[in-house]
Amino acid sequence: MKSRGKAYLCGNSTRKMKAEKRKVEQVLPYAEESSGKQEQLREMFDRIAPVYDRANHLFSFQIDKSWRKTAIRSLRRQKPRLILDVATGTGDFALEAAAEPATVKVTGIDISEGMMALACEKAKKRKLEGKVEFINGAVENLPFSDNSFDAVTVGFGVRNFASLAQGLREIHRVLKNDGRVVILELSKPKNSLISTFYNLYFGKFVPWCGSLISKDSEAYRYLNRSVEAFPEREAFIGMMKEAGFNHTQWKSLSFGICMRYSGQK
Repeated sequence: MKSRGKAYLCGNSTRKMKAEKRKVEQVLPYAEESSGKQEQLREMFDRIAPVYDRANHLFSFQIDKSWRKTAIRSLRRQKPRLILDVATGTGDFALEAAAEPATVKVTGIDISEGMMALACEKAKKRKLEGKVEFINGAVENLPFSDNSFDAVTVGFGVRNFASLAQGLREIHRVLKNDGRVVILELSKPKNSLISTFYNLYFGKFVPWCGSLISKDSEAYRYLNRSVEAFPEREAFIGMMKEAGFNHTQWKSLSFGICMRYSGQK
């Protein structure tokens, strides 16, 4: 499960990794539209922003909150002062990080202005606006200097990168030396019984219920399709290594429904 040091990949492994990246990057919310993935995701998240938090907490039975807490706890040993939260959405991960005593400032970045407007409201309610800022932008071209942050977090957003390889390289670039990245992402459980329930729940119930809540029938179908296409566990660790990370590891949460990935610059 744990990998350390530089990755030495044979030709077949490299080709497989590139195929995996193409697969997830080709999953679009609105397949019939001609616009690219980033534009479609911006449209989708702006549209579902008002119901996003309610739907997420409902569909995860509130467990997503504990996943974020454990991810932030995994950073406490490093005591990061400056943190970047990529694909911040409505800011849950950023606000969790900002509540840590050692944190001086958290910057959340996202392509959806509708989602970040809600994040700003939540920061004000929690009286954390002095420790958090939210800016509009994409991970593939982060508007920060090299070696700017002690830690980077990504909560359920790497599936949405328009370029997975470029996004990981950019995260590596803006991290300080010895800085850490922690990524949460939904995953496909390996246990056959849990997998059967998971496939029915996320493949049928969540898209149906999500379409009723959000009035966007494709948004929650995209969720299931993108999770299915995402290169998980060792495959994603290989991509992190390819981007320059070492001391990489993954940890299964909640019977494999969620994965926590981490790495160091």
